[in-house]
Amino acid sequence: MEQTNANAFLEHEKLGKLMQKFAIPCIISLLVGALYNIVDQIFIANADYLGSSGNAANTVVFPLTVVALAIAVMIGDGSCAFVSISLGAKEENKAGGSVGNAVVLTSYAV
Repeated sequence: MEQTNANAFLEHEKLGKLMQKFAIPCIISLLVGALYNIVDQIFIANADYLGSSGNAANTVVFPLTVVALAIAVMIGDGSCAFVSISLGAKEENKAGGSVGNAVVLTSYAV
């Protein structure tokens, strides 16, 4: 029984179309995340009971959130690359183990 390759279009599609399909949603999600922080700062600044203390607290915590996100993305992207290499080499056991390790490592890191 022959297996069909669901992602065969990745081999044959033009690079520009692939960039549109995969990069543009990523860029939009990053912009939404940045806008979330800006809107959050505006609402905190307008709250009578918080004032500058609320903005100061948000300013202190935001870099910690970014560091936690960076660690999670680093682990996820590294695992994704290893899974792709392992599946390309027909080593499904290594790929499955890598996903499990990434989930456990991310839960401890964050």
